[in-house]
Amino acid sequence: MKAGTRRGRGAPSLDVAHHAGRLARKAGALALLAVMALPGKADAGTAGLPSGLPELPSLTESVQHDVQSGLALHGYDPVAYRLEGQAVAGDRAYEIVYQGVVWRFVSAANRAAFRDAPEIYAPAFAGFDASAVAQGRAVDTDPQQFAIIGSRLFLFRTAENRKRFVADSTLLQKADGRWASVSQTLTR
Repeated sequence: MKAGTRRGRGAPSLDVAHHAGRLARKAGALALLAVMALPGKADAGTAGLPSGLPELPSLTESVQHDVQSGLALHGYDPVAYRLEGQAVAGDRAYEIVYQGVVWRFVSAANRAAFRDAPEIYAPAFAGFDASAVAQGRAVDTDPQQFAIIGSRLFLFRTAENRKRFVADSTLLQKADGRWASVSQTLTR
């Protein structure tokens, strides 16, 4: 007998172990198929979740958020950028889930304004650095580095990126043109 092939008394044979592995793989595949066949939306919903939880984000939704806290804009109020002209930290008492991410606000009025028109208050390019998007990349931002150009809120990683973007109007055109391809590269 070759070394390593001898089995002690009570040990399963190689055939039994091989078949057990195949059965486990088949069971895993069947479980995946069962989950995929659940009723409701294929990419979002609350099927099988306890009541009261928000809908799951779809595979096409992407908003830059703090991976540690799960908060959009690191907890800053997106409405306050326009009303206060500065980044203002939101309060946990005024939260809403939008695109699968928790957004915080300084007041119930700001939360209601966002709820009614998120497309107006959410940052352009899902909160990624607008100057990096103009270069074809998605880069995380510092919510304190922002600019409102026209009716849109733009975020940046650094003050230098903000300054360059505001000074060169062609960067906005480039970012708008490249956003569709940049957003396709995001992990969802």
